[in-house]
Amino acid sequence: MDYLWSPWRYQYIAGPKTERECVFCVIAAASDDEGNLIVHRAKFNFLVLNRYPYSTGHFMIVPYQHVAALAESTDESAFEMMSLMRRAENVLGKVYHPEGLNMGMNLGASAGAGVAGHLHMHVVPRWSGDANFMTTVGETRVLPEDLHTSYQKLRTECAHW
Repeated sequence: MDYLWSPWRYQYIAGPKTERECVFCVIAAASDDEGNLIVHRAKFNFLVLNRYPYSTGHFMIVPYQHVAALAESTDESAFEMMSLMRRAENVLGKVYHPEGLNMGMNLGASAGAGVAGHLHMHVVPRWSGDANFMTTVGETRVLPEDLHTSYQKLRTECAHW
């Protein structure tokens, strides 16, 4: 039998199931961008790597404003979010050369939002065959690169903005 070790997942599995504070608000207010995987800070939003990614390079674009729905967001924040999504598409193309991208948001817990109270947009690089046996049957994701390496690559590329 083969074993796939993913120690970063343990915090998610063993951690509390309810958040006392909004995780996005906490990391936005913190000064440790590298420790919190914040790749870029803009005026109304920030780009952060997903700590539990679907694939290597999985970004989230998160407004500083704590709102649950796009309709509650300011125009400035929503417009900047779209601009950052375009930039993230370019950065991921340069760094990882994905064959496709999933971009979108899940509004509300029943729609699949992991952090339902704070709006955020996912930008997920995709490759043919990345939804293989391990993911669909084994319920395990295989990532070819650790988060710190992904952070360094993407942070370096985003520094040119």
